[in-house]
Amino acid sequence: MGQGMSRTLLNLGAIEDSLRGVQRDFDRINASLASHRDPLSDQVLGNLMAGYEYVNSLLAADMDLVARGNSRHLLNLNNLVLCGTDEIAFEQSAPHVSETERRFYDDKNLGGVRALMGYLADHKGDSVWRRAAGAYTQILSEPQLFVEGNHRTGALIMSHVLAWDGKPPFVLTVTNAKAYFDPSSLVKGCRKHSLRSLFEIPKLRKRFAELLKAEGNPAFLLQAPSVAVGASA
Repeated sequence: MGQGMSRTLLNLGAIEDSLRGVQRDFDRINASLASHRDPLSDQVLGNLMAGYEYVNSLLAADMDLVARGNSRHLLNLNNLVLCGTDEIAFEQSAPHVSETERRFYDDKNLGGVRALMGYLADHKGDSVWRRAAGAYTQILSEPQLFVEGNHRTGALIMSHVLAWDGKPPFVLTVTNAKAYFDPSSLVKGCRKHSLRSLFEIPKLRKRFAELLKAEGNPAFLLQAPSVAVGASA
């Protein structure tokens, strides 16, 4: 960014309030889903908020999470979703972290980071909602980008892509939970480059893009103060 410009940031308080609302109503939401989800526990919610805080720190630093060369931030985001900021939990998960990193950087893996970056490079001209939705379906379809936590990490990556363009992040709400969870389960059942994915993924990508655009709530954004900053990292 140039001299005197500002970066749109996330309203973390509003985001947490929305997630708390989902947590309180989760039993009813879960009963309505085609495939039931694990409860939104305090630990899961706390780890997710740590992820939103990390996304916010990258935005404040004018650091594009999905730019080439920044892949370590994608791994850090997944670690936060799974372990939070607890160093002991992270140390105890060292074998899992190592396996995730191996899978993430495996060039032979159709779901690795190279495939994600290739997808984003090939779709620069898409609307920001389609790019965010496309990144999410790329992360979630098989083989997935991470060993675990693909839904939550994918939602955070969508949020960064949107906020980087000045659009509201994706945040789970009581009203959009079913519209997010049900197609996510369908994406997870698709294998990249399979015949089924050729037919289903474009439809699901469009469905997510429409959801992101319709559910974009300006209340989840703050405007950073205008300050002098250097070139993008």
